[in-house]
Amino acid sequence: MKNMKKGGRLHGLSLQVIPFAEIEKMGISERVKKILNIVLGNRIVIIHGRLRAEEEARLIEDTMAMVDHIKGFKGIELAVIAPDTKDRGMFTKMRYNIAKSLVGDSSALTVIGPSSVVKEIRRDPKKIELLLS
Repeated sequence: MKNMKKGGRLHGLSLQVIPFAEIEKMGISERVKKILNIVLGNRIVIIHGRLRAEEEARLIEDTMAMVDHIKGFKGIELAVIAPDTKDRGMFTKMRYNIAKSLVGDSSALTVIGPSSVVKEIRRDPKKIELLLS
């Protein structure tokens, strides 16, 4: 998907979707490296699944370390959209949590983009809204 605008604002938009199955067997370092390589190419990453808390923390740490060393890199924006289970019954919540702990949270959607491209990611349980710079 590409958008072209005159005036220098938005030259192109590139999205890369990563299925959860592609990264589920990777370690923390491999996942973070793969994501950062994509983001450094000014592409927005959409992961069908959710990173674990320690992976998100590592991604943020590595990003902060790169900000001062890579010209033009201002960091990342990250958002996770997960199914709302608060109105579900106790059995459904328990089943969801068991499945999540066994195979990871592949029902969520994670969006990660470079700050230079994504101004802000707004979250809503039913949609994702990206504001581009």
